[in-house]
Amino acid sequence: MKKYDAVIIGFGKAGKTLASELAGHGWSVAMIERSDTMYGGTCINIGCIPTKALIHSAGMAAAGHPQTFEQRRDYYRQAVASKTTLVDLLRDKNYHKLADNGRIDVLTGQGGFLSPEVVAVKTAAGTQEVTGKYIFINTGAETALPPIDGIAQSKRVYTSTSIMELEELPRHLVIVGGGYIGLEFASMYASFGSKVTVLEGFAELIPREDRDVAAAVQQVLEKRGIAFRMQAKVGPVRDTAQGVSVTVTDGQTGGNYEITADAVLLATGRRPATEGLNLAAAGVETTERGAIKVDGHLHTTAPRIYAVGDVTGGLQFTYVSLDDYRIVRDELFGRGERTTANRGPVPYSVFIDPPLSHVGMHEEEARKAGLDIRVNTIAVASFPRSRILGSAEGVLKAVIDAKTDLILGCTLFGPESSEVINTVAMAMKHGITAREVSNSIYTHPSMSESLNDLFA
Repeated sequence: MKKYDAVIIGFGKAGKTLASELAGHGWSVAMIERSDTMYGGTCINIGCIPTKALIHSAGMAAAGHPQTFEQRRDYYRQAVASKTTLVDLLRDKNYHKLADNGRIDVLTGQGGFLSPEVVAVKTAAGTQEVTGKYIFINTGAETALPPIDGIAQSKRVYTSTSIMELEELPRHLVIVGGGYIGLEFASMYASFGSKVTVLEGFAELIPREDRDVAAAVQQVLEKRGIAFRMQAKVGPVRDTAQGVSVTVTDGQTGGNYEITADAVLLATGRRPATEGLNLAAAGVETTERGAIKVDGHLHTTAPRIYAVGDVTGGLQFTYVSLDDYRIVRDELFGRGERTTANRGPVPYSVFIDPPLSHVGMHEEEARKAGLDIRVNTIAVASFPRSRILGSAEGVLKAVIDAKTDLILGCTLFGPESSEVINTVAMAMKHGITAREVSNSIYTHPSMSESLNDLFA
């Protein structure tokens, strides 16, 4: 049994950054990753990087370069190949960044606890046991598959991971789930040239957002040809000679109908990836939803075992995982002042076209809390930059405390919102008032200058 100062299970953002940090402090580190296709973690291999690379390529396709479906199909193949090349490059760089460090051993295999101090790693060469003074669980999340008859047998049903390996552009793509992941893929494939139908089980789209914003999103996507079937209960899925058939029950009428397509994407959410970890042997408890229980400093219920990233059941963003690393670093080598409770407002972006970005409270949330607020709303078309970009649809919305003038929340549905929202998040974190944001100087023509009017 080899002894290490730290054992990290999972090569994700928090884990790999922490491994380099610990090695820099002279610690010996074992990095356990169950798959050689996942060096670097979810973001690099099956998440942010490949999806955004494809979304960028889709935007180029939508700009009018390939015209016929055959041309779009060829362009799509090139985009998938380019994405794969990029991912392979980044995966290799991430692997060697750790493997070439003399203090880090990369062990490829399934890690599972034998005790609170000992982890067994099942590799291709056999099982080896390692022990660490500290152990960090960073196994991320995985696709949650719904109980739909036929999905396991179908060769045309995909997850958000497997569909990015699909080299043939589907003429018609059915997406089960109208959440953020579903909408990103709907927007992407519509831009590539596919007909897209979204089946959503609820009566309203993206319920987390304010209803006016959700309505604006749906309207823009429908103008691009994406069809939405709300209150749709998906029944059996069957492969046919022509493609795949999906039986749907209409939640309003109770009637059934069928949709035929070339491919089905399951975008029904993700869950913490804890299978095979044998957490009970380590005394690590989970929540009712299967996430690992942690406190504000990311301690689990077992001494000297931490959990970081998506496996804790929090916000599933790479940059939140990175901040988890900062919390652990501060506790081990700093003052221990950073916690999950004081990291400030966390922005997010949904990379549809145009992007939907948000930080802080929504209007409906603030009103339910009984806060005295003022709400400013401006159409994206009001700003020259949107016209230059050829993307003048969308809406900008700010929620402001009427008494203190502090920014409570902001939603930006428009071009370049994924960049602009970071400025708003920074202002919120440091207590900069709406008036100060409004009176700041921004470059022109830019989408950032919309903050002059939005927070006036």
